[in-house]
Amino acid sequence: MTTVYKQIKKQIQSDEWFQQNFSNDGQRFVAWYLRNIHLRDGAETKDDVTDGANDKQIDAVVVNDVERKIYVIQGKFTDGETIDAQPVREILSAWQQLRDLENIQSIANQHLRRKLAELAKARDDDSYEVCFELITTASLTEAAKSDFAVFQKTLAELSENENWDATATLVDREELSKRYDYALDHNSVINHTIPLSEGQYCSTDIAGTRVVLAAVQLKECLNFPGIKDGSLFQKNVRQNLGNNDVNKGIRKTIADNPEDFFFSHNGITAICSEMNITDKLLKMKGLNVINGCQSLNTILGCSETVKRLDDAFIMCRFYEIPDRERAEKISKNTNSQSAVKPRDLRSNDKNVLQLKRVFEQRYPTGYFITKRGETAPGDKDKKFVIELPQIAKYMMSWHAQRPNTAYNETKLFGQYFELLFKREYTSENILALHAWMLEIDNFWTDGNPLGFDKTLLAMRAYAKNTHLYAVSKFFAIISKNQDQVPSPSKCWEIANSRAQTAAVVERAGRVLNQALTTAADESTSQKKQNFQSAKLD
Repeated sequence: MTTVYKQIKKQIQSDEWFQQNFSNDGQRFVAWYLRNIHLRDGAETKDDVTDGANDKQIDAVVVNDVERKIYVIQGKFTDGETIDAQPVREILSAWQQLRDLENIQSIANQHLRRKLAELAKARDDDSYEVCFELITTASLTEAAKSDFAVFQKTLAELSENENWDATATLVDREELSKRYDYALDHNSVINHTIPLSEGQYCSTDIAGTRVVLAAVQLKECLNFPGIKDGSLFQKNVRQNLGNNDVNKGIRKTIADNPEDFFFSHNGITAICSEMNITDKLLKMKGLNVINGCQSLNTILGCSETVKRLDDAFIMCRFYEIPDRERAEKISKNTNSQSAVKPRDLRSNDKNVLQLKRVFEQRYPTGYFITKRGETAPGDKDKKFVIELPQIAKYMMSWHAQRPNTAYNETKLFGQYFELLFKREYTSENILALHAWMLEIDNFWTDGNPLGFDKTLLAMRAYAKNTHLYAVSKFFAIISKNQDQVPSPSKCWEIANSRAQTAAVVERAGRVLNQALTTAADESTSQKKQNFQSAKLD
């Protein structure tokens, strides 16, 4: 029997809590993992374990609101040396079924059904990431590892192309053993050794501080202890924040261009209380990563691919700083630079630059702002000054007919960017959208001329996008062609020629307000009916 198997077996057999609350060692193993690695308490663990009849290859579901992650866990507790691809097929089956939540809920056991409701609620919040974990006390065969690597790559591709942010992590015997050691003392000091390659590192002193700069093989990142439980990042200002466009880009580089990873990534910064180099081995005591938490978690999520990469490297900076206050100050400074937002990454996109060039040629007194912090020259007409995020919101509200999504810049410049900016867009339509919104702004003043409901006023930034949508629907209805989205420039031209732009916006606003009031009344009426029914029962 393997060492980690013996250790866990002894623990779950001697602890009455595991014996009393779970019917077999497979469930107890998953419960042990939740208690010791995910740090769930007893009540949470009992609620999270879904193993049993009709578990649909899902042994546990953990919704972690702090990490903004949903963990879907499949466990294999065995004393064998290796296991084949069967567990990989099971976790693949779980993933396929979870893509149709309505169907799996109809056939799952009662416990899993309840956890799936939690999962569905969390998934509705786009900031959550789904993390599949295959945990086992054995090692996968080479064929099974290859299958798992394909699964990881598939998830990475889907995260790029669909609204499905998911990763998969293999926690096999070796990785489980590491996590077990650190689970024994979550706050223990981390000591770690990294191999260095000749000509790919340098050691120096700067301002009295020992510094080592090194190009480290990417697969060496998988050997960093304390990634999963967060103990490696104790001095970091934040823990893993889940999936985002930057992490998607990291996964894509690993999958498509791993040899360019060194040039595409900013690297890892870590501090330690002591370090020395002996025989090309960098030995560190009290290791803490202060910049690179998101990256290391993403790399771990591509583990099976990364393990096979010999020519992929990452830049690492190691500082010997035993002084605690100084270490905390450096950690804060290295994580407080201006954040790069999705819109920043798109500011130099060729379609955006084409829009800017054509718009400014069409309207010489106008200016198209594409970058954060950019301001229009003083000689430009403010009515002709357009900002990229504004146009994206207007296009999502008018053309995509999805005003409820328009406020989310992450989505606009992420998954919907190609939809909005994939084709040439006329300068006349850009200016018209801007003109319509300026007209709408006149009715959202402190005086509240349309008597908007207080609920609408409370979400002014969102509701104005819906107001713009209502204007587009107004023209679609009067044209008797609701299947077509009208041209904003033609609508503006017609209304402006008749001095009716304000009247159109006013009518659309009143309809919007009435719709909200009606919906609220219907909701109140339904609640009253439910209450009366409950009293009669």
